[in-house]
Amino acid sequence: MLFSHKFRIPGYLLLAGGIIMAILYAGFKFRFEIPVFAVISSYLKTKTFTSFSTNFADELTMLLLLAGCFLLAMSQEKEETDAVKEVRAKAIKYTVIINSAIFGFSVLFFYGAAFMAVVVANLYLPFLIYLILFNALKRKAIK
Repeated sequence: MLFSHKFRIPGYLLLAGGIIMAILYAGFKFRFEIPVFAVISSYLKTKTFTSFSTNFADELTMLLLLAGCFLLAMSQEKEETDAVKEVRAKAIKYTVIINSAIFGFSVLFFYGAAFMAVVVANLYLPFLIYLILFNALKRKAIK
């Protein structure tokens, strides 16, 4: 079950906000401290069910990117025909294959912090692969 096509606009806005936050965070060291509650926190020592003040910019960036990608991937087209549904199914199939291959390659050849970066990127990669494939296959099917 997909969301209405009207959710695409909020999806684009959230994705744009996430991209802007990522640029500010990575390029300009943007920070904002807020108190948070953590079920588990592991910095110098591991704590459970604790609250503390932390830079929330990276978490907000990840949430905006994830929500934007999710809404874009899970929103219907304006006209959701059987042909579009078939393209959607193909895009999902190829996304799983491509993402699995990328992740398998990463397991074999990336270690330490580089592998953790791949794990974090894998939160978004399936959505991005799907959106690219879906739009490419849809354009090809229309021609």
